[in-house]
This record gives sequence, C-alpha cells and structure tokens, in this order.
Amino acid sequence: MKKVKKLFTALSLLIASKDATSTALPARVSFPVKSKSRENAAFNKLKTAPYHFTKTVGTNTYLDTTSIAANFKGATANDRLKRMAALIRDYAKANNYSMEYCFLVDMSLPSGKNRFFVYNIRKDSLEFSALVSHGFGSTQKDCGDQLVFSNMPYSFRTSLGKYKIGKPYQGQYGLSYKLYGLDSTNNRAFERAIVLHSDQHVPDKETFPARIYQSAGCPTVNPSFLPILGSFINSSKKPILMWIYN
Repeated sequence: MKKVKKLFTALSLLIASKDATSTALPARVSFPVKSKSRENAAFNKLKTAPYHFTKTVGTNTYLDTTSIAANFKGATANDRLKRMAALIRDYAKANNYSMEYCFLVDMSLPSGKNRFFVYNIRKDSLEFSALVSHGFGSTQKDCGDQLVFSNMPYSFRTSLGKYKIGKPYQGQYGLSYKLYGLDSTNNRAFERAIVLHSDQHVPDKETFPARIYQSAGCPTVNPSFLPILGSFINSSKKPILMWIYN
C-alpha cells in the first residue's frame, strides 16, 4: 500500500510540474513552410521535426545566468549594438541594402531578455526591442545560457551571420518572411527553411531569469511584434538586413 501511495504522489508531482505549453501542443509539429512554387522546392522537402519548449517558470534548471552576469551583459550589449550597427551600415552601403533600418539580434543575451533590435541606421538610434527565440539545438546540457551555432540542416540550431530579408508568405505559422544567408555561417538558411515568423509561445515581455520558448532554428518573435517588423520591411525600397551575432 505504501508503494502505491508513493507512486501516486510521484505521478501527481510530475503532472503538476508539466509545462502548460508543452502539454498544449503535439510532440511533433510541421515546419512553418508550405509552398507550391518551384523557387521553394527546398522547403517542400522538409519533414516534421520535434520542437522543444522550455519552462518559463520553475526550478533553477530552467533559469538563465545570474542577474549579476546578465546585467553586465546588458551593459556591454549596448556598446556592441552600436558597433554592429556601424558595421552593418557599411555593408548595406556597399551592397545596395536599406540604409534606413536594420534588424540586429544579440544571441549573447539570455533568451528572457529583449535581444531583437530594430535599429535606425540614419539616426544611429534604437527604435524597438523584443524577445526572440533561438533554435533548441543551440542549447546544450549543463552549459547554462552559452549557445552553440550551426549552418547544418536538421541541426535545429541558430545560425550566426547576416541575412537578407525576403518576401512574405503565408506558412504554418501565418505571416512569415523568407531569409537568405549572406555569410558562410548561414548560407544554407533557405535550404533549411530558416524564416522569420511569430509564435504565440514567445512572450511579449521579458521573462528573465526564466527562459523562453525555443524554435527549430528560426528567429521567432511574439505575434504582436511581427507586424511592427513587417511595417519596416514592406515600406523599405531596398531589402532590409538582419544580423544575428553572438
């Protein structure tokens, strides 16, 4: 009888601790691309892949680095943002991209902190910031918030580098934007169906020290933030650049 009680207690605790996000969704979901055009043949070959959802509350296992480390990162991130903006301005000018705005994503920051930045190149100022997910393959066991990156298909990892933001389309997650990798570290982005899209499981406010939802490699934002990005993309006469860095 004691064994039965212990088993019942263990099962109750397991159920109580389950993340509402992971139980609300199927274990396997489709990639966010459904297209019939010849240009997107690579997308149509993709199979379903497991998504990973991290808890937004709970034990220290699901928390990012300490507040002291995060605050230090935040201070250095502002300087790094300025430097990256200057570099992407020069690249945009040399390669005929938008000189008005760019998107900068700092993956050295904890996922519960705003790390997707809309930057005004001409005014050299920050316009918007928001949360963005990284690929679940980039999170390694017992490594804290130190991410790893890859350009390989089915690695489910985020790829560092500059991206050209392409045309919008309606996919698995509704409105999405095609991404074209411009560096050797991300030049397989189109092949991997890495796109800019939204997901309701990405919070609209910072959750640090708790981590947020992780994608299968796509930079994923909250549904309320994607239309803001879309307004910049759609109104730009030249393609906008996005730079994911660490």
